[in-house]
Amino acid sequence: MSDDQSAREPIAEDARIDALEARLKAAHEREEQRSRPKATGADANYRSGNRVLADLLGGILGGLVIGWVIDYFAGTAPWGLLVMLFFGIIVAFRNIFRMANTRSGDTPHEG
Repeated sequence: MSDDQSAREPIAEDARIDALEARLKAAHEREEQRSRPKATGADANYRSGNRVLADLLGGILGGLVIGWVIDYFAGTAPWGLLVMLFFGIIVAFRNIFRMANTRSGDTPHEG
């Protein structure tokens, strides 16, 4: 009967097993932290670079197209194209400076 009684009693856990489980849990958490994709600024820098390029090209090409249309209909070639190209470059650089002066997550201030 003593064998049946000891088989039904819960076995007390060993302190070494508890320590091992704690170490395994800590190692697992460290591995999750290490293997988690790092949130680097590379993606944000890539997006910022693309935005600068788009602003610059958009301003230049927009000024060229609008200037050409003005010259075509008004017969003021090449002055409409040159003036609108100049304005397009100014607008592009203004947008780039605005973007550079705002921190990530902030909205640009009006005025």
